[in-house]
Amino acid sequence: MATTDLERAMERSHDALALILKGDSTGYKALFSQREDITLGNPFGPYARGRKKVEATLDGAASHYRDGQTTAADLIATYVSTELACVVEVEHGRAKVGGGAELVPIAARVTSLFRREQGEWRLVHRHADPITTPRPAESVIRK
Repeated sequence: MATTDLERAMERSHDALALILKGDSTGYKALFSQREDITLGNPFGPYARGRKKVEATLDGAASHYRDGQTTAADLIATYVSTELACVVEVEHGRAKVGGGAELVPIAARVTSLFRREQGEWRLVHRHADPITTPRPAESVIRK
């Protein structure tokens, strides 16, 4: 496994984010595996499983953004084996969201799982959620 191959897949993921912030889901669609076991969790709804549902979810997510761009990606951790790689990042960007006229900052905690397929790292799972203001621990623990 060449690290540069994984780095290239991560670059493609960042490029896909730049596209989605412009309202275009094609970058992620190209990066995801063609297999049916792919999954996606994003802030706009429940988890999607399977190629058709993931693509529809990507289209829905892209429809919320326009005129955006990425500004940074902070690498938190990378875990790599011969067949799987997990990348944990904080992604930053800005875009017009919904019907808003102003560019707003966006920051998301992201976990991406890549699988080696025919010598190439393909995305098999992506989970992203927005970073909100810090909350005391007792406010997030359910009793």
